[in-house]
Amino acid sequence: MHSTLAFELWPGTRDSLIAKTLLVIAGSALLAISAKVQVPFWPVPMTMQTFVVLVLGMTFGFRLASVTGALYLLEGALGLPVFAKGAGLAYLMGPTGGYLIGFLVAMAVMGYLANRGWDRAVLTTLAAMLIGDALIFLFGVAWLATVVGTTKALTLGLTPFIAAEIFKIILAVITLPLVWRLIRR
Repeated sequence: MHSTLAFELWPGTRDSLIAKTLLVIAGSALLAISAKVQVPFWPVPMTMQTFVVLVLGMTFGFRLASVTGALYLLEGALGLPVFAKGAGLAYLMGPTGGYLIGFLVAMAVMGYLANRGWDRAVLTTLAAMLIGDALIFLFGVAWLATVVGTTKALTLGLTPFIAAEIFKIILAVITLPLVWRLIRR
């Protein structure tokens, strides 16, 4: 099992429950902020939330990423304004609920892959990011399809986001291996 970026950048975190707790809280806050900030993009504005989901997963490793994702969903379910729009259990169960559940699944899988060193080279990071993004959209589109039908779910819940997701994946594929190279120096 490989070390994660979080433990390499903040070595004291490895053995400190307080430091791990602070990382989880900070990660959840970063997820909430990334849901609120919109970047003008074509064909729809984008948030950096899927980027943050995938990169946090790869940075934190399986356990911390899973707890961070679960905390984020719990905060939203309890009514805290952490989601892009809306809050509460009803919102979590609404049309976008599948994407939110997909965030948790993707974070856990990204963390698992990071624990196996997939975040250190361009090709493995690319593969991991594609897997994580596919999981988010698999859960999201499948859930949305139960509300609006499969064709509409693909048209409304996947197609408009492809360009933005490609951009975010490229950004992650550049960032993570670069940070590892800098750490090794």
